[in-house]
Amino acid sequence: MIQNRQFTLRLLGSYLAHTQGKKHQANLARRLAKEAKDTMVVPQPKIKVPKKRLVKIGRPGYRVVKQKEPETGQKSLLFEIDFAEIDPTIAPKHRIMSSFEQKVEPPDGKYQYLLFAADPYDTIAFKIPNMEIEKKEGKYYCKWDKEKKVYTLQLYFKVNKALL
Repeated sequence: MIQNRQFTLRLLGSYLAHTQGKKHQANLARRLAKEAKDTMVVPQPKIKVPKKRLVKIGRPGYRVVKQKEPETGQKSLLFEIDFAEIDPTIAPKHRIMSSFEQKVEPPDGKYQYLLFAADPYDTIAFKIPNMEIEKKEGKYYCKWDKEKKVYTLQLYFKVNKALL
């Protein structure tokens, strides 16, 4: 039993010495280089996807209502955007953008922008206060009415309790 273990250890030592040797490592590097040369990567042809060329038809109609809850004093804004000529397969989207992201006006930390977009209409933006928006259920409402083609968004600003 002891002789088998000694033989195994000598064999393992011999194997490690061989695989870590300079000649073995050089042969491995040469083989890898040859395989890399033989299996050249063929560049794939570039396929250009044509951009949709939609003619913009101007700004959509909109209505903005400012509200304030009498009990809490919480301010809210209700936006109704009318997309009468929109393609039925497209749904409008909205996005809130920091004043530091936009490039139209000089940045002002007091404001943020609410953008509405849907093809073929121009994107419209509203300058709103840079207050934290409440995302709780019932305090942030967004709906796209496909029949009337009206996009509705209502948002509530969090109440700053330090000012009360």
